[in-house]
Amino acid sequence: MSNQLKVGFIGLGIMGAPMAAHLVKAGHQVFVHTRSKVPTDIAQSTAIPCSSPQEVGEKADMIFTMVPDTPDVEKVLFGDKGLAHGLSKGKIVIDMSSISPIATKEFAKKINALGCDYLDAPVSGGEVGAKNATLSIMVGGDESVFHKVKPVLDLMGKNINLVGANGDGQTAKVANQIIVALNIEAVAEALLFASKAGADPAKVRQALMGGFAGSKILEVHGERMVKRTFDPGFRIELHQKDLSLALNSARALGISLPNTATAQELFNSCAAHGGKAWDHSAMVKALETLANFEIGQKAS
Repeated sequence: MSNQLKVGFIGLGIMGAPMAAHLVKAGHQVFVHTRSKVPTDIAQSTAIPCSSPQEVGEKADMIFTMVPDTPDVEKVLFGDKGLAHGLSKGKIVIDMSSISPIATKEFAKKINALGCDYLDAPVSGGEVGAKNATLSIMVGGDESVFHKVKPVLDLMGKNINLVGANGDGQTAKVANQIIVALNIEAVAEALLFASKAGADPAKVRQALMGGFAGSKILEVHGERMVKRTFDPGFRIELHQKDLSLALNSARALGISLPNTATAQELFNSCAAHGGKAWDHSAMVKALETLANFEIGQKAS
């Protein structure tokens, strides 16, 4: 194709693999690297595996990273055989991980010093959004760079917004994760209450969907709570990481986020019961433990 780009994608996990697959499907030349085995569908596609982030940086002009946490991004960018060692002037790095806004600003400065551009572009929408290319993408960085990258972001998401400068995309993602956690907690309390009161939680959920209490969380995670399907999705340990970013940043800003702290404690309880790899909708299990009652159980 005439508008084929040389695109790099580092991190082929639950989210990264389908995101990279969309770029391959669009006909771009995609260079990939991941710390574990390259997923079969990517390996059998036209994607070109690379031995290190450095090699991806050498071969691609626009490189996306999608890894779990701040130290992982730092290692990919600046570690041994890191991406920065393979970059040359004019290339663009787009980090789609959810990490510290403060660290992001430092990473951007280092990449800029190499004559390259940097965008932070964390996503929301989970595995379903990644597979369906319907992710919300929150971008921080230079407007002209954003417009260069936007056609490629359009292949992975639907609601794509430039929030502000480097770091602001990550700040928006932290805000997103606060809202998601508190919504999960609210839906869990409501369905637990309804079930313990003797009502059918599935029917209560259906009744609430069309009203003011309706939400994506009630729709997707409410169903998980009723059906007891807690395979991730989005792992509790990753949401714990995001809420730690929120609470640490709040302390630095001198503000209180009391309900965010409560949500984190409920996640901590799940993790203590062996649930760090459960889907984050399983926060309901911590509330069920407190109530000594499980949604869908027969109320006595």
